[in-house]
Amino acid sequence: MSNDPTDGREFETRAIHAGQEPDAETGALMTPIHANSTYEQDGPGEHRGYEYSRTGNPTRTDLETNLADLESGSHARCFSSGMGAINTVLNLLSAGDHVVAGDDVYGGTHRILTQVYDEYDVETTFVDTTDHDAVRDAMESNTELVWVETPTNPLMNVNDIDALADVAHEHGALCAVDNTFATPYLQRPLEHGADIVCQSLTKYLGGHSDTIGGALIVDDADLDERLGFYQNSVGATPGPFDAFLVLRGIKTLSVRMDRHCENAMELAEWLESHDDIERVYYPGLESHPDHDLAAEQMDDFGGMLSFEFDGTLEEASTVVSETEVFTLAESLGGVESLIEQPAAMTHAAIPREERVDAGLTDGLIRVSVGIEHVNDMKSDLQQAFDAAREGATDS
Repeated sequence: MSNDPTDGREFETRAIHAGQEPDAETGALMTPIHANSTYEQDGPGEHRGYEYSRTGNPTRTDLETNLADLESGSHARCFSSGMGAINTVLNLLSAGDHVVAGDDVYGGTHRILTQVYDEYDVETTFVDTTDHDAVRDAMESNTELVWVETPTNPLMNVNDIDALADVAHEHGALCAVDNTFATPYLQRPLEHGADIVCQSLTKYLGGHSDTIGGALIVDDADLDERLGFYQNSVGATPGPFDAFLVLRGIKTLSVRMDRHCENAMELAEWLESHDDIERVYYPGLESHPDHDLAAEQMDDFGGMLSFEFDGTLEEASTVVSETEVFTLAESLGGVESLIEQPAAMTHAAIPREERVDAGLTDGLIRVSVGIEHVNDMKSDLQQAFDAAREGATDS
């Protein structure tokens, strides 16, 4: 795995050490959990760097320092959830502004744009962001933000960050990239011209399905100051325990991601050759339309994939309900393998007609490939496929 270090050290080393010096007072190796709400001041307004933990907390600072380093940025802001981070980006907008976003974005992103910010007179145009002409045609004089996922959730489309950032900047708009699926270990959007990187810390960075969090990373001090104002004013900030758990998870990010990628590649190849599978969505496959771009833009192809089961909606529902190694659950990026049906779960908020037009069919199944042995994953999916076929025959 080749990464571009920002300080002469490789990613794996920085993941463990950046922002995480031993405690100066005690020598404690692990970042202390500063469970404080407020801090003593030397005089009115004379604080020692911290005054109130919504505004700043030393444990959170260590996490933010670490994330900025790993994403090749200069500043990071952490939040109590990924949606809290997304909302803070949208706080930069005003009534009458316009957003261009991918037509297969995460359902929660679609919901906040169409059911929350639409009420504030912020209009969004959803387009195929792999089609740069479509993005360019969607740009308007009042477009202030281009929102990009890559790979996308759940169709695994890969977007050209350099090209989309150029389109945004040509029109004076910001380009924000949700980098949750790739993580900074595989892809660093700021290096490709993006203005803002969004991460759901709940997923691969935390890595153990035991905490919720989000982050925004930038390489511009003025933009960071604007985001910091809303972070503090709105108050969707994480507690020190959550910050500590994410820092702990990041220490093993590289070794986990290596196994996630290895397992996902082998599973995708197996599924692609399986008689019960109509189509597999995984950028590591040479059959994927964006494979060459993914190979150029990413250091590996990630641990997420989707596939179309060749059967009815009911059969696909049986598949996701009958697995044993794969747990039927929302979310992703933990060490355990998860399986879900986007139409009924993570993307249920998107109107069916709009969802199907974007390629999110009722029979689409998304899997977060964990770090269990891949042979057990194959056996588990095979018995679930068999159960679906037997159920169809019985009916």
